[in-house]
This record gives sequence, C-alpha cells and structure tokens, in this order.
Amino acid sequence: MKRSARSTAVFLLSFFLLFQAAWAAKPNPQEELYDQVELLAEAITVIQSDYVNEVEPKKLIYGALKGLLESLDRHSQFLDPNAYSEMQVETKGEFGGVGLEITISKDGSLTVVTPIDDTPASKGGLKPNDKIVKIDGQSTRGVSLHEAVKRLRGKPGSRVVLTILREEETKLFDVTLTRSVIRIRSVKEGRVVADRVGYVRITEFQDNTTRDLEKALEVLEPGGLDGLILDLRNNPGGLLDVAVEVAGLFLPKGKPILSTKGRVKAQNLEFVSKTERPHAGYPIVVLVNGGSASASEIVAGALKDHQRGILMGTKTFGKGSVQTVIPLKDGSALRLTTSLYYTPSGRAIHGEGLEPDVKVEEISKKEPGGTEEEEDKPMKDPMVLRAIDLLKGLKVYQKAI
Repeated sequence: MKRSARSTAVFLLSFFLLFQAAWAAKPNPQEELYDQVELLAEAITVIQSDYVNEVEPKKLIYGALKGLLESLDRHSQFLDPNAYSEMQVETKGEFGGVGLEITISKDGSLTVVTPIDDTPASKGGLKPNDKIVKIDGQSTRGVSLHEAVKRLRGKPGSRVVLTILREEETKLFDVTLTRSVIRIRSVKEGRVVADRVGYVRITEFQDNTTRDLEKALEVLEPGGLDGLILDLRNNPGGLLDVAVEVAGLFLPKGKPILSTKGRVKAQNLEFVSKTERPHAGYPIVVLVNGGSASASEIVAGALKDHQRGILMGTKTFGKGSVQTVIPLKDGSALRLTTSLYYTPSGRAIHGEGLEPDVKVEEISKKEPGGTEEEEDKPMKDPMVLRAIDLLKGLKVYQKAI
C-alpha cells in the first residue's frame, strides 16, 4: 500500500472510531451509518492503493462530498472553497452574465427557472422550463449549478451560444447571447393601466424591494384604486424575509404568511404580518406563471389563502425549500436543504407549485433571438388586460351588493 493511501486509511479509521465512541449509546440506525461509512473508507483506500494514477486525498473527499450532497435533492450542493468564496463576494443586484435563473431539474437537466427582465436572456426569447443542452457546444449533462453559472458568466460584450430544448419545439435550436452587466431593479412599472387600476411588477425580492414597493403604492393610491395588479411572472424569488414583508403590506397585522418545517426543531418557524397600517380597500390580482418561484410563491400563496388576492395565469414553478449554507473548517461549505415552505393553509409549495384561481395561458410575442417590442408593454399585455376586466367586474359586483 502506498504511503498516502495508508495515511488516508489511518485518518479515516481514527475519525470513525472517535465518532463511534461519541455515539455508542445511539440506537441501531447510527450503527448502520457506521457500517456504510466504513464501506466509504474502504473504497477510498482501494482507490488510493490501486487506481492507475495517484489521487490527492482532498480530491477524493471533495468528490465524495459532491456526490453525497447531489444525491439528496437538486438544490443541495457541496461548495469547495473557491465556489463558497465566489458565492460570498457576488455583488448584490449587479453581476456580469446573461440574466438567467437556472436549476437542475428532476431528470438532471440544466433548466431555466426564468429569464430576468431586460437582460440578454429575456431579450433573446428564452422561457421558463427551457432545457439548456449545451453551452458553447459543450454538453451540460452532469454539470453542477456552480459550473453552469461559471460557464454562463463572462466578460461583458462577449458572446455565449446556448443550445436549447423546448417542449413544444420538434428540434434543438441555438440562441446566441451577448453578455452584459446585469443590474436588477426589483420593482418596476408602477403605473395606472386603466381607470383606477394600478399595476406593479416585482422582478425579484431584494433588500430594497419592500421600500420600493411602498413608494410605488404611495404614487398609485392617492387618486383612489379600484384594484391592483401585482405581477410576479418570471420572478425567481430572492430573500425570504423580504417576501414576508411584501405579503404583510396587504394583510392585517398578525396574519400568518408562511411556515417552515424541518427535522430540526429550530427550523420549524412561523412568519406573520407586522404592518401596522396595511394597504387595504381594493382587490388584488396576482399574475403568476411557471417562472414564479420560491419567494414569489410565498407572496402569492399568502394572498391567495387569506382571500386577499386572486391568482391569474399558469401554475407556478414549485420551489418551496430552504437552503442553509453551513461553512466547514477548510473554507468549503454545505448548501443543505433544511426545511420546506408551507402556505397559511398548510399547503406545501415544493414540487407542487400553486394553481391559479383563473387560468390564462400566456401568449408569447417574442421569438428566440428577438427583442422587446411595444406589444410586450403592460398596457398591451393580454394577461394584464384580462386582469383589468376581472377587477372591473369585481367592482361592478361589489356595487351591486
């Protein structure tokens, strides 16, 4: 046996003996875990002894941790020191890239959650649930999220070619995007779109979202509102506490907004509205689609369950899990799913999504590689027009009774 293999085996054996001593009083499931961990130690020892090339122990351990986390679910992952450092220093609200929120789907494919508004990806016509088969001609099969993000990002002005598989298409097609500095403005389009009907779009939940939404409402409400359209389409989520604040703006103080449940007691949390003077007195239509995920589903679910808002559009993405980043001693970290979201009525979001109260299929006016056109503005958006009709109908009904 080579010296490095022998050293690794001694280290692993010592490590497991220490844990066995600490957990000797634990029930049988722990004993089964020790047996399986010994199997891992044995495999690593064989690899170091007999593999054609010598492998550093850290590379083997990192590889095992990567596979371990990926085997749990598509959102948990192992971050080596470089990946963890990059995650920590990412600029808030501004970065270089194409403007895509991505995930690894159940079948292991790299999938678009949503293109971010006013970015190369949205202007290029990419859609939620598009499968990214290749990046610059290289297959994405087996790629991690971190690796995919690194390949998508690059110097502003440089180009990247994505090979896309879309359900309704009969063949693969390429989309060429020019990278740019991505600046995300979370609250957009605060305006009156019809007589006494307001419209506000939230693209992502960031630190300043609640404040910016309050400012938009302060402009819209003085003239009186018969209804508000809150557009959460293609909103991939963001900060959980900000989503709770946004939902709380429209609910009486003390109303439940969401709960989280996990194996550890500390992960079982309940969040309630805290706004002293909520924005009330008018109905809300919340626009959602397959690109509405995570924090946007929290807001939509809370307004729906409290009958404060009517959901219109298509089924949401269904990303309702909490990932906690746990640093490790060598500078790496675990990004671990620790709990799941539940709406006030106890409805699970994760893997399920939210069904709209009024189902309306979106009509795309952009082809891959196209640009934003006037028809895509809110006042000419078919779903916004449908929401306006619904709000006016509600007003007529309220007057009648």
